[in-house]
Amino acid sequence: MNKRQFVLAAALAGIAAATTSQVYAADDMGKEKCYGISKAGANDCASASGSHSCAGQSKVDNDPKDWKYVAKGTCEKMGGMMKPGDKK
Repeated sequence: MNKRQFVLAAALAGIAAATTSQVYAADDMGKEKCYGISKAGANDCASASGSHSCAGQSKVDNDPKDWKYVAKGTCEKMGGMMKPGDKK
């Protein structure tokens, strides 16, 4: 493995570790995923439908497959859902 490959592998490992720790940190801070409330381009991570794999890539407002972190206990009050699905 040359130096460039090593640096790239180390960077990718760091990104993966940071992403995993953010999920646990959100839970520890009293936050939960809320589906169907994010605005276009303002989702927090990948879509449950698989249409995109990153934050900020949602194309429509209030897509029931896109989610955003909110304070625990506030999701349904905001019109969202705790699990991905179709809005009623």
